[in-house]
Amino acid sequence: MRSLETKIPPVVLTLLLALAAWLLARLAPEAAAFSFGGQFALATMCLVGGATLSLLGVKAFKEHQTTVNPTAPESTSQVVTTGVYRYTRNPMYLGFGLALLALVIFVGNAFSVLVVPAYVAYMNRFQIAPEERALLTKFGEPFRDYMAAVRRWL
Repeated sequence: MRSLETKIPPVVLTLLLALAAWLLARLAPEAAAFSFGGQFALATMCLVGGATLSLLGVKAFKEHQTTVNPTAPESTSQVVTTGVYRYTRNPMYLGFGLALLALVIFVGNAFSVLVVPAYVAYMNRFQIAPEERALLTKFGEPFRDYMAAVRRWL
C-alpha cells in the first residue's frame, strides 16, 4: 500500500471526491436528498472557512520559505508552528476537507456525505502519516513535541 503514499496531490484528491459527491447526488434516488433552512449559508461558511484555512497555511509556508509540495515532504526545510499551525498541523488539508463538506451540504444528498470520511481516511493513511514519518526522520524531537502539542486536524 505504500505505493499510494503521497502520490495523489491533496487538491487533486479533493477535486476527484467533489466530482464523486456531485455524481452521487445526481445518480442517487430522490429519497436520499435533503434540504434544510440555512443550507446554502452553511455551505458558504464551510467553503469560505476552508479556503481561508488553506490560504493561511500556504501563506505560513511561504513566509518560512518551506515547500508546499505535498508529494515531497522530505524537502521541507523547517517545521512551521506559528499562525494557523498553532491550532492544527494540517490547515491546508482541513481547508480542503471543509470545501468538500461545503459541496456535500450544497448538493444535499445523503450518499454524497460518504466522500467526507473517505477523504479523511485517505488523507490520514496516504498523505499525513507518510509526511509525519518524513518530518520525524528529518526534525526528530522538535517535531515530536509539536505533534504532542497540536492536533492533526482540530
